[in-house]
Amino acid sequence: MTSIALPRKIFHGVAKRADMFRMFDRHAMRPDRFAGDQSAVYAGEWFEIDETSYSYMLDILPPLWMRGPIFAMREFMTGSVTSVFYAIRIDEAVRYFHTYCDLSEPNSVETMRAAIIDRETRPVRAMSREERLEHIWSTTTDNYRGYAGDSWPKPMQGHRTVMLYGGSEGTCLKLLDTLSDDEIAAKLPVHLRQLPSALAA
Repeated sequence: MTSIALPRKIFHGVAKRADMFRMFDRHAMRPDRFAGDQSAVYAGEWFEIDETSYSYMLDILPPLWMRGPIFAMREFMTGSVTSVFYAIRIDEAVRYFHTYCDLSEPNSVETMRAAIIDRETRPVRAMSREERLEHIWSTTTDNYRGYAGDSWPKPMQGHRTVMLYGGSEGTCLKLLDTLSDDEIAAKLPVHLRQLPSALAA
């Protein structure tokens, strides 16, 4: 089965090597990790890395293939989904990206490259609600994120949860997708809270 996941930015800023390795499998705790086709969980995810990390990953193992400044990792994450690394010139500067592409889809590598260029060349810096939630998930440690278990209503089970600090009421778990704008702002670093919510067309 091929993935229908769309390209999605999961981290804002340039991830250093430690962050990059942590985000390689940010879904490791999900309860259905080994059930069925997991391609859509990973395929389409992307984030920016630094040149040092790009070079490190190129040198760590012989790539599955290399096409100019784009190379794919030999070890697959799941099914036909593997890491693909890009060096892309954007606004006169070369920038580096890690992505997950489903190589069973013939155009997945070029589709991802086009999506990155489109997202990173928009004239107004902004974050969609989905990007804010993905950034929160990417930067929250496993101790403070998880998945709704048996104690949750059946329709909510398996959905992502994050721990919130409720002041005098203490901490509580909440479904990631149901965070209010204020809760999202509280979980984001200050420099990202001030970005416009709507993406430029």
